[in-house]
Amino acid sequence: MLRVAERHGLVTIFVSNGGLRPSRDPMVRNVVVAKGADAADDWIVDNARPGDVAITADIPLAARLVENGVHALSPSGRPFTPETIGMAVAMRDLGKHLRETGESKGYNSAFSARDRSAFLSTLDLTIRRAARAGPG
Repeated sequence: MLRVAERHGLVTIFVSNGGLRPSRDPMVRNVVVAKGADAADDWIVDNARPGDVAITADIPLAARLVENGVHALSPSGRPFTPETIGMAVAMRDLGKHLRETGESKGYNSAFSARDRSAFLSTLDLTIRRAARAGPG
């Protein structure tokens, strides 16, 4: 991911409520927010601008970002768009319900080299599209 951002000359920002490894790379920023439910999500939503690219596995965060014109991707490279985010939220809610009722264990498949390659390819394509579209 960092190599793709570097190739495009982009600053990469990691946001967490702790546990980030410092980087000496001037193009990498670490933001540590206060502990608390959704503090990192709120910081991301407040600071991401239309045309930015965000990577998140958090579907509600992705929905908030898409609503604000941010290009959001899952870690598997699945784009969240205005056309797909509604179904992603519905599937997330269904999965949560199935896990809560014991109908599903909620296991995720392992992340393979093929998955990594697909993610990096989609990330590169998304960055190019965002650059062509410009902000807003």
